[in-house]
Amino acid sequence: MPTVPSVQGDVDVAALGTMLMHEHVFIRTESLQWNWPGFMGWDEEAEVAAARERLAELKRSGIDTILDMTVAGIGRDPALVARAVEGTGLNVLFATGYYTYNELPFPFHYRGPGKMLDDGDALLESLFERDVTVGIGDTGIKAAVLKLATDHQGMTEDVTRLGHAIANVHARTGTVICTHTHAMTRRGLEQQELFRAHGVDLNRVMIGHSNETTDLDYLEAVIANGSYLGFDRCGLDVVVPLEDQIETLAELVRRGYADRVMVSQDKASFMDWFHNEELAVATPNWKYTYIKSGLIPALQERGVTDEHLEQILVRNPRDFFAQQGTYL
Repeated sequence: MPTVPSVQGDVDVAALGTMLMHEHVFIRTESLQWNWPGFMGWDEEAEVAAARERLAELKRSGIDTILDMTVAGIGRDPALVARAVEGTGLNVLFATGYYTYNELPFPFHYRGPGKMLDDGDALLESLFERDVTVGIGDTGIKAAVLKLATDHQGMTEDVTRLGHAIANVHARTGTVICTHTHAMTRRGLEQQELFRAHGVDLNRVMIGHSNETTDLDYLEAVIANGSYLGFDRCGLDVVVPLEDQIETLAELVRRGYADRVMVSQDKASFMDWFHNEELAVATPNWKYTYIKSGLIPALQERGVTDEHLEQILVRNPRDFFAQQGTYL
């Protein structure tokens, strides 16, 4: 079987086991943490210990692997995650990309297509390509996924540049693509259009945050174009009530799409956007163990079988990552 890079090194995709496809461990705003250490209560030793406890609980609940979708722009640090996961038995995969809904950092205002220094975005692409071929920073841990974020702003000039860069690196390396989208405005279709224009096999793409809509026509269109749906904000009911999310997923299974859906929670042990105490009040179901404790029992009540759940949680991630590799 093919292998995929992880915190443990290259692992056989068959060994991924039960997998969550969009989680985080630490989300930090680099510029704020650098200039004001401890911003929003960040304490490295305390948070590593807290994360280890939460990740160990996640492993005990029956999850074997998570994909950490933290990239540059929101504090990616694989070495820190490796410390947190040590001794838990959980495996972690990492992503590369740049997290923005609108603009790239200032160096790319002056360098890139049509800019003062027109390098065709070779520099931007080289950053992502190094992460998947050499490793992230000096960790030696390679990225397993390329990430593109598109929110309600849509394909701004710089997000479009990022999309082209991600597609070009995908074509050279075969690294699969997972996205952040704004499902309510159907941004996943825009992402698919961009990738398809670059010759990307859309079966190698997961369109994320697809549970933040009940628009089955949109979700079926994403599937019909060839991509997987990421139902990857489970437990977070700020946009769509949990009952509606669960019923939408159950209906997709009834329509025969269990082989086109992967799930996750988009949860972090620490994020400096909010205090954990604030999140506990505002989003009480949003926790690492929600899928096991809340989503799965609710789906079973709606007729989703163990076979369906095995497909969603084990076979789909395995088959998705088995596609790693350059095009013939």
